[in-house]
Amino acid sequence: MSIRHGLLALLEDGPRYGFRLRTEFEARTGAVWPLDIGQVRTALGSLERDGLVVQEGVDGAGRTLYALTAAGRAELRAWYVRPVSHTGPPRDELVIKLALALGAPGVDVHQVVEAQRRHVSGTLHDYVRRRAEVLARQPARPDEVARLLILERLICHAEAEVRWLDHCEARLLRLHRPGAREARE
Repeated sequence: MSIRHGLLALLEDGPRYGFRLRTEFEARTGAVWPLDIGQVRTALGSLERDGLVVQEGVDGAGRTLYALTAAGRAELRAWYVRPVSHTGPPRDELVIKLALALGAPGVDVHQVVEAQRRHVSGTLHDYVRRRAEVLARQPARPDEVARLLILERLICHAEAEVRWLDHCEARLLRLHRPGAREARE
């Protein structure tokens, strides 16, 4: 997730201060990716250093306002049309856990898989329920449609994880059935 580009997108609507950017970011992304104010401040400092935003005075409450520069607007436009690259496999804790559990004494990998499946299934159920709530409101505003798209992405990701866990379980059963080791040797 690019916090930098998310902040640039929000600043396109006009100058904002840090806490407002944080609040708007969470509102627009359906609060799926919460930010702490430290992340926002760090990103704003980096954007300012890179010439993509400038401090534009303070508001009535004394909060520093940040505004998009021409270079920031150009970077935002380039970001919108640049494909997101998924280079290299992500460092996935579940994959690491399963890989290490396979060689760990006293660990039942089937229990690890089943516990994860139950967890993901519950999460999937929650996402589907939340999507139904959004759909019931007949989303029309951009923030509602964004929330729907985010929930649908999370649903697809959870469904894929359940399918992968099913695959892992089937693979483990094939590899650990009686006589399977002797057949491989």
